Amino acid sequence: MSKIFAFHGGIHPPENKKQSTRAPIRLAPIPEQLTIPIQQHIGAPAKPCVHVGEQVLKGQMIAQAQGRISVSIHASSSGTITDISPQAVPHPSGLEAPCISIKTDGQDQWVPHQGLADYHTLPQLELIDYIRNHGIAGMGGAGFPTDVKLHLGDDHIVNTLIINAAECEPYITADDMLIRERAEQVVGGIEIINYLLNPTHILIGIEDNKAHAIRVLEDALRHTELNIDIVVVPTKYPSGGEKQLVRLLTGVEVPSGRIPADVGIVCQNIGTVAAINQAVHHGTPLISRIVTVTGGAVGKPQNLEALIGTPINDLLEAAQVNHKTLSRLVMGGPMMGFTIEDDAIPIIKTSNCIIAAVKEEMPPAPPSQACIRCGLCEQACPAELLPQQLFWFSKSREFEKAKHHNLFDCIECGACSYVCPSNIPLVQYYRFAKNEIRAEEAEQRKSDQARQRFEARQARLEQAILDKEIRRKERAEQAAKTQAAKKASSENAAKTPEDNIKQLKTAAAITRTKLKKALSALEAAKADSSDSIAQLDLQHKQAEHAAEEAQKALELAQSGSQLPTTSAAPDIKQLKTQAAVARTKLKKAQQALKIAEEKGHDGADTLRATVVQLEEKSAAAQLAFTNAETDTSSSGSPLPALKESTDKALGTLKKAEAALETALANNSPAAEKMKAGVEKLKTKYTEALAAQKAAESLSTKTTSAPEATKAPVESAEQQPTARTPADLKALKQNVSIMRTKLKKAETLLASAEIDSEQASELQQEIVRLTQLHKDAKKQLDAEEEEKIKAAADQGIDLKKLKIDAALARAAVTKLERSIKKAQEAEPAELNALQNELLAAQQQATQFNNTLSQFE
Repeated sequence: MSKIFAFHGGIHPPENKKQSTRAPIRLAPIPEQLTIPIQQHIGAPAKPCVHVGEQVLKGQMIAQAQGRISVSIHASSSGTITDISPQAVPHPSGLEAPCISIKTDGQDQWVPHQGLADYHTLPQLELIDYIRNHGIAGMGGAGFPTDVKLHLGDDHIVNTLIINAAECEPYITADDMLIRERAEQVVGGIEIINYLLNPTHILIGIEDNKAHAIRVLEDALRHTELNIDIVVVPTKYPSGGEKQLVRLLTGVEVPSGRIPADVGIVCQNIGTVAAINQAVHHGTPLISRIVTVTGGAVGKPQNLEALIGTPINDLLEAAQVNHKTLSRLVMGGPMMGFTIEDDAIPIIKTSNCIIAAVKEEMPPAPPSQACIRCGLCEQACPAELLPQQLFWFSKSREFEKAKHHNLFDCIECGACSYVCPSNIPLVQYYRFAKNEIRAEEAEQRKSDQARQRFEARQARLEQAILDKEIRRKERAEQAAKTQAAKKASSENAAKTPEDNIKQLKTAAAITRTKLKKALSALEAAKADSSDSIAQLDLQHKQAEHAAEEAQKALELAQSGSQLPTTSAAPDIKQLKTQAAVARTKLKKAQQALKIAEEKGHDGADTLRATVVQLEEKSAAAQLAFTNAETDTSSSGSPLPALKESTDKALGTLKKAEAALETALANNSPAAEKMKAGVEKLKTKYTEALAAQKAAESLSTKTTSAPEATKAPVESAEQQPTARTPADLKALKQNVSIMRTKLKKAETLLASAEIDSEQASELQQEIVRLTQLHKDAKKQLDAEEEEKIKAAADQGIDLKKLKIDAALARAAVTKLERSIKKAQEAEPAELNALQNELLAAQQQATQFNNTLSQFE
């Protein structure tokens, strides 16, 4: 026989249990309306998985568990979902909570279900999930999800399993009657829990006022092979409390703020054990429970097996309540229960008792008086707290002190209020203090989260400012290096070739070292998946470019010191390689820019500028290769060579024109340079064609031109000798109008239906507008070329003039800003700045007047 220990405090209120044990458990009638709350347990509420108007069957899941601590909800009977909204639920606050309402059809038709043939063949985790999905939660206390207690993790080793059958509170006999009539379900549930937890010892704690239940339980345990001990404890309230029962049966004290599992003990209520048995062996979810309906106003006190969601008034009518004598309606026991005003609220998984009391049975509480410091509350407290101190802290709202006095160890059993001679509602004060502390902690958590977000934002802003400053310094350093390089190049002009070569060797070695460092940093960032990969890739490409430039300069200097000073023909193979390298670098930079824009890196602007530079370099390299190839092909060749040179020049011209069209379509900054290259190629093609004509004339002695002289590009002889100058502004406006119309037509085509008549007409219009736009552009280009030639005849470089005019206007703007700042901060410099502004304005006016002659 197991040893019985003791716990501090406790009381002996009148039991009032015999009234409801005279009749067997009876099924409660099926109500017309079921109201099922989606949260009948501690943890996250379940998520509804049905909708209004849907037909459901008994046992069908209507709300699915959400999160680690949650259980599913099932329909208690068949019927139709009529509402999913907040309604009154059993709670001391009297507030509403989300519920699912079912209008029953009276057929009570089950969803297809069956239990497990042999749960021993199922892995433990799958069996625990099976119990979770059948909605099993604690039925004797706060409704803690049972699957959480059955899956404590590897850090908890269960030595003892305690089955709580004490049922210490007065009036309640639901567990007592369950053991009397369904002991085999209790034993079956214990065997399932034993399989999951594998404890070394199993104890059933039951008070000595349940002699009948003890005998039935002893008979049922004779058929099991488990090591189960029935421990009969003295009748004392609250021996059914979890920590108090652990102390009674094992002598182990659960530390403050901890749970029994931390000391190797798991407790399960007797009703929960029976529900596990029904779920595993029969596939029945938790949709009903035994409820004690008793009290002086009830004609037939008894225990009813009621469906979850049944209104309380249906149970009262089944027990023949006398509304005339009914004074107070309590859900739960007289010690820990709470008064309810609405008898339409539903039964939930933790509802074990309904007391319909008359006035003499539960008279109104007398008015509270001042505390006389008798100390009876401390002597009765089973949690060994200081109820008097907690009362004063709660009343004066000193919640921090109450928390430090272990307020949350209070189980709200009501023993202190029961023995208080001053009739102080101590438990109500404790509940108030707990709710206030929880609210403060929730607000503190929100505040901490807001502070963390603010600090993170500040850190991002500060980092952005720091990065901007670093980039500014890098630009300044680069400008200084460029200036120093220019200065060094001017100084190198006076040096001997040997000195220059030595200095270039040093520069090349330095750039190679920087390239290695940049490559190492890039590889390390890729290995760590860092966010700075795009920026480091850009730095690596810049270092690679610098190393190549330094090596080229060194090789050029070395070749210049060894070869004669006479100019040599360009190396076509080298120029072709350089053009290919430039295209490759451009593609890599475009890919890096795309990645940086997708990930939102800070280096996107720098990469964008690099892409523009590489586009210009690629176009220049291609142009240099084309020019060299054309020059080489056309120098001193006989007629076959001239024909080949003409064909190559024509092919090169077509490629350049195609590249120019692509650049114009993409609005590339390199388009302007490419235009000049195309014009130059046209000239070269014309010259090659003329040379071919001359050679053919000499060889054939005829005046007829061969068919090969027909060219797609008009020669200089085919142009009219005299032309009327066109309005350049009007030509630009015409090109812009054609482009706008073309884009508008393309937009309309995109929104039109495919294969429709409108789409066909728009396609024809787009073809027409495209040709008009090309013609207008060609005319504008020709006119601009004429302007450039006309300016060149006067000794004016029109392109350089435009650049100088733009620079002059920028200088004027900059000086105007400087004058504005000087007026506010440094008046002494005002006169000098005004003189500079006057000179800059005159220069800008001069440039603009010259430029206007050709516009």
